[in-house]
This record gives sequence, structure tokens and C-alpha cells, in this order.
Amino acid sequence: MSRLVMLQGGEATPYELDGEEVVLGRLPECDIQLQSNMVSRKHARVVRSANSFVLEDLGSGNGSFVNGKRISEPVTLQHDDRIKLGPVLLRFETDDGEDSSAVKEVVDDAFRFDVTADDASSTIMGTVGATGGFGLLDVQPQAKLKAVLDISRSLVGTHDIDSLLPKVLDSLFEIFPHADRGCILLKEESSGKMVPRVIKHRRESDDDSVKVSRTILKQVLEQKQAILSADAASDARFQASESISALTIRSMMCVPMLSLEGEPTGVINIDTQNPMAQFKPDDLDLMVAVAGQAAMSYESARLLASHVEKQKQDAEMDIARSVQRALLPEEMPHCDGYEFFASYEAAQAVGGDYYDVIELPDGRIVLAFGDVAGKGVPASLVMSRLSSAVRNIVEYVEDPAEAVARINDHMCAKAVEGRFVTFVLVVLNPAQHTFSIVNAGHMSPMIRRASGEVEELDESTVGVPVGVVEGFPFEAAECSLGPGDCAVIYTDGVSEAMNHESELYGLERLREFVAASSGRVLELGPALREDVRRHAAGRPQNDDITVMIFGRTPA
Repeated sequence: MSRLVMLQGGEATPYELDGEEVVLGRLPECDIQLQSNMVSRKHARVVRSANSFVLEDLGSGNGSFVNGKRISEPVTLQHDDRIKLGPVLLRFETDDGEDSSAVKEVVDDAFRFDVTADDASSTIMGTVGATGGFGLLDVQPQAKLKAVLDISRSLVGTHDIDSLLPKVLDSLFEIFPHADRGCILLKEESSGKMVPRVIKHRRESDDDSVKVSRTILKQVLEQKQAILSADAASDARFQASESISALTIRSMMCVPMLSLEGEPTGVINIDTQNPMAQFKPDDLDLMVAVAGQAAMSYESARLLASHVEKQKQDAEMDIARSVQRALLPEEMPHCDGYEFFASYEAAQAVGGDYYDVIELPDGRIVLAFGDVAGKGVPASLVMSRLSSAVRNIVEYVEDPAEAVARINDHMCAKAVEGRFVTFVLVVLNPAQHTFSIVNAGHMSPMIRRASGEVEELDESTVGVPVGVVEGFPFEAAECSLGPGDCAVIYTDGVSEAMNHESELYGLERLREFVAASSGRVLELGPALREDVRRHAAGRPQNDDITVMIFGRTPA
């Protein structure tokens, strides 16, 4: 694939050449519109010719230039050719001409290369050529100290990376008055590659691009070394680098920005084209100090941005917690001769446990109870969907087994893989002291009789969890409640609560505690929750803990 990259205002904007002809000009209908009065309405065009691209001037007033030469005939473009149409600068790129090495020589936002890990410690390496009489950038020690203090002061309190980096280059241009160009590259966390974040030219008329030698960058990143070349054009280390000679770099400094772990997080590069202005080893010392301060400020800005984002997420989770709490009933039913209790504690800000109580017009009371596989935000979203389905179905479907079947079909539609729900639906008839129960893959409720005996329903009455098999035929079991009888429904967050020795609360302890209780619902519920806390002994819960208890008061 080939492209034209527009270099303007410190930015590089690529335009893919995917057609047979691309027209450039001032008119809006041009394929690439150039915003300048010095550009003709239809200034030039790029035509595909077999496997190459040809630039042709369309009789423009100010002409078209390739690599500084005005063209009068169509010219076949080569990789990295510079095109100038009026004041607009463009660069022609083709994938065939790009370097496939780990470190690439690229311009502006097209800059990409891999950072190679290296355990070498960060050192300063200086190669100074014959500089007799060229010491125009000599900086006195007191001036250096002032420069470090000034840049430290300018960066203090700057937490926005986009405003931090230009300040670094501005300070360097003040410290080194003969620096012509500078750029800062930072590591992209997602890809691990270095990308340019800010560039600066001393003269606005300069080409907006900054090209950095891949030879230099490779050594800076791999060896974590700061490099100084007092005469880069004649430096033996960089004689093979085309960019050094092509950009007439006479002297340059390239310094890594190291994180607290000693890994490169960025690179600062400045150079000069003035043969009478040479950077010296003392200048590199100052450059390293500036890079250290910049790296520390960058780390602080990044950590602050992460902290602010975390605060934002926490605030959103607080809202989500409030929304989820609003889906739970505000109060339990008031029914003569009956008591109701429910407790819900999420392991995280939001959870996947669910309960609801719905009083029907005929006096029956529906108690719904569920546990979504998993926890946290994904489980809470499934829980909210289940809550809506239960509310919309049980008020219009009288048979509990049919109601659960419809809830199951609803949850199977557009189900998220692995997000099933174990579910219990109870329809209590206080007038007859009976209830119908449908169990969809949940643990059997414990029914405590007034005598202290604890019963559990037969496993044959347990169906598959909700959201697994569409069209599953659920069955309802019938139970009766005598005076002092109660039923305990719980999630596995209760039975699997662990202490610091990783010992489970366990079903057997739960049965014994229920059997030994007074049988009064409003006493059993809080006492059970406290016993689970006592067992955990301060260990953070690893699952949502939810309990629902209902029963008749003693005679």
C-alpha cells in the first residue's frame, strides 16, 4: 500500500492511494483538499501506473516540486520523496520501501518501532569530534544549575502530558540557543512501541517533519545510553545512517527517559544544523538531568491520570451499586402470622445475587431468589435482566412452573455464554399456609420445623439453571408450613465463606445453626449473618452473600 503523508502544523496526516487517480487542489471535490490560497484549484494529481505512482502538475500557478526541484513533466515517485505544492509539504511512502527492522526511521505520527529489552545500566556516552574554536554552546555550571531549577519549576504541578512535553522542549531550546530541532517520543502502552508526541523547530519556515536516525534510537533504547555526537555528519558510528547526512545534522544529543524500574519510557532528541555550534559533554550531562526530571514528571502525570480515572470508575460503580440496590425490594411484606427476612452483601461494588418479593392481588406472595454465575459487573447486568423478566412474568402467569419456564426462555434468548442463573421461585399462600416451589439448579432451601428438625427437598425436584436449556419443563413441589416453621434460602456465598485458614463455613454447620435457632425468622436471619462473619474472622468475602428466610410465627 502507498500513501501521501501531509506534513503540516506539527502533524502528519496520511492519505492512502487506493484509486487509479488522486487529485490534489483547493477545490472541495478534490480527493485531497489543500487549504491554501497559493494552491491552485486543481493543482496536481497522482496516477497509478502499473506498480508505481506518477506525480503530474496540472498547470498550477505556483508549480509542483519533488525533492526541491520543480517538475514540468510527470515524475515517477520513489519512497520518501518530498512533494511541495505551494506551501504544503507532503511525503510519498510505500510499504515496499519501509525498513522491516525492529527499529524504523519514520516521521511524525507514522513513527513506529519496537523497544528491545536490555539489562544494561543507564550510562552516558559521549563522542566529541575536533571542536577547537567551536565552543559556542558552552554553558557555565551556575547556568546549568539554574536551567535544571527552571525546568523543575516549570514542570511542577503540570499533570497534563499534552502540556508537559512542549514545556520540556521549550526549556531545552532556552538552555541550548543553537538547537534547531527537537522531538520527544513516548512508549505506547498497548503496543510497546515508541511514538512521537511533540516536535519543535526554532524556525517556523522549516519543514514540519522531524526524522530521527534509527541507528541512534536503536542504541539509546537497547543500551539505555545517552548519546552525544559533536559532529554527527562525520561520526564513524553513524556514517551508514542516511538521515544524518540527508538532514545535515552537525551535532545531536539523544537521551532516554527512564522509568523508576530503569526501563525506557521515552526518548528526547535535539540537534543543530549549524557547523559552528557543537554540543559538548557538559551539555549531555545537563540533557540527562533534564530527561530525568521529565521522566519523573511524566510518571507523576501518568499516575495521576490513572488515579483520576480510578476515581471516575469508583464514582460510576457507586452509581451502579445504587441502581442495583434499587432493584431489590425496599421492605419485606407485612402479613399476619408470617415473618420475612432478607440480607444481601456483594463481594464487590455490585454483584450477581438476586432476590425479590412480589405481592399478588389475590393475597399470594411471590419470593424470587437467584445467583448469577460469577460476580461483579457482568453478573450484575445479568441480574438486572433477570429482575425485569421475573417482574414482567409472575404477575401474569399463575402457575409457578410455567412462570419459571418463561423466565428461562427469556434468559436463553441472547444469553451470554457461561452466565447462567441458579434460581428459586416460591409462591406462598398465607391463607392456606402452603407454598409452591420451583428450583432451577439452586441448592435446596432448608425447611426448619418447629421441633428443630431441618428438611431439604428431594433432588429430583431440581431442574437445570435458568439460561441453559430453552424449553426445559420445570416442576413445582408443594410444601406446607405449621406454626413456628420457616424456610431458609441462601447462596453459596454463605456455605463457602472462608476464614484465614481457608476453612469453609460448610453446609453441615449451616444445618446445625438453623436447627439450634429459636425458629423466629427475624431472630434467625441476623444471627445467621453474624455467625458467617464470625467464621470469616475478618477475611474478605470472595463471593456475594445473600439470605432470604420466611416462616410462620409460633402458635
